[in-house]
Amino acid sequence: MSGRSDPIGTAMFYASQPRPVHPWQETPRPSRPTGFLTGLAVAFLLLPGCGPQPTQDTGTSPLPDQATLCRRIELALTGVREARRLDATVQGAWQVVHGILAFGSELPLAHDGEVSPAVDYLLGGGRITGWRLRPGDAGVVAIVEEGSTLGQGHPDQWLGYLSQCGIAAEGDSPVGGLPLSTPLLIGAQQYTLEDLLSQALHDIRPGQESSWTLMALAAYLPPDASWDAGDGRRWTTEDVVRMEAKADILGAACGGTHRLYGLAAAVRAYRTLHPEGPPPDSGWAAAEEVLADCIDRARRYQQPDGSFSVHYFERPGASPDVFATLGSTGHTFEILALVLGPAELRQPWVTRAAERLVSMLERTADIDVECGGLYHAAHGLAIYRRRLCGDDSATLGRADSPLLCQAGRQ
Repeated sequence: MSGRSDPIGTAMFYASQPRPVHPWQETPRPSRPTGFLTGLAVAFLLLPGCGPQPTQDTGTSPLPDQATLCRRIELALTGVREARRLDATVQGAWQVVHGILAFGSELPLAHDGEVSPAVDYLLGGGRITGWRLRPGDAGVVAIVEEGSTLGQGHPDQWLGYLSQCGIAAEGDSPVGGLPLSTPLLIGAQQYTLEDLLSQALHDIRPGQESSWTLMALAAYLPPDASWDAGDGRRWTTEDVVRMEAKADILGAACGGTHRLYGLAAAVRAYRTLHPEGPPPDSGWAAAEEVLADCIDRARRYQQPDGSFSVHYFERPGASPDVFATLGSTGHTFEILALVLGPAELRQPWVTRAAERLVSMLERTADIDVECGGLYHAAHGLAIYRRRLCGDDSATLGRADSPLLCQAGRQ
């Protein structure tokens, strides 16, 4: 077990106060008892299986010991990274960027008869379907292709995932993220990731989907940052947080999990500097309320086998479709791993979810699975491992036989 301390050790949410009714909520619910959530850290992780359905867990089976679970997670992540080898001639940018989210610079990519880090190939001007960038008025524009399963499907999706990719070797944040100084080649012109961020700040508008923009703001700017957008409007990071906290959750992409992850990343950054918590009427407080409510829903709607509801935060539900379970559980666990405090991460319901997820990875190791759910699950497990398992696990060998992941939802 790691002796690393979590910088966010005070109460994150106003659990004893009455909850406001958000636009996406059907009815008010009573307050939760004080202490429901203490600390800050969310991860969004879980991966169901794709082969013959395993026997359903009743929820009463013994929980694994932490050391065994950590070792299984490490082995499963190595299999996802190495055995499911991505190929630039087969997969598109959407799949590769999701893989980079999970593994950062460690993700290998086959191209032109060789294998190299996917980050180096992609940002170094490598050719792959869906990677469409062009010079913009204030930096670099990543072209949005709504509904695409190969290109960027949402504003700033590439930037958001690159800001959250991989796992940090040290420091307070569990996620790594590429530095803004990272070179970015477009044709013969040299840029950096900072040019993507500059364009995102220039282009933001009221009402815009900003979940991935917020991920980048949380990683690259201080919580009190302000700037002028291209239309002359003055923005602050808190403005974006408030806008996302007020936006629809249940109807948003992947059950609202990306919106929640962006809010979680932003609140975690805020709490690192302000452990006392935000003012009650602030955008930060609104974000914490939304997160607390959805985490409570995830726990209440969790299935007996440890998986999370295929209806996400709307209602309980299971499905024989392993891809649906993979998507809902992986995305939801990713948030939990990032935002729950250390004590909450060790609660049985979270341990059971982690065990269920790693079991699904183990049982589908020789089956092609959908990339989005796969890599969000891997990212969540990696964050969970970073925060609870320490750094003393043995280095694993590299697998040889490549498997594939399939194009999936946005």
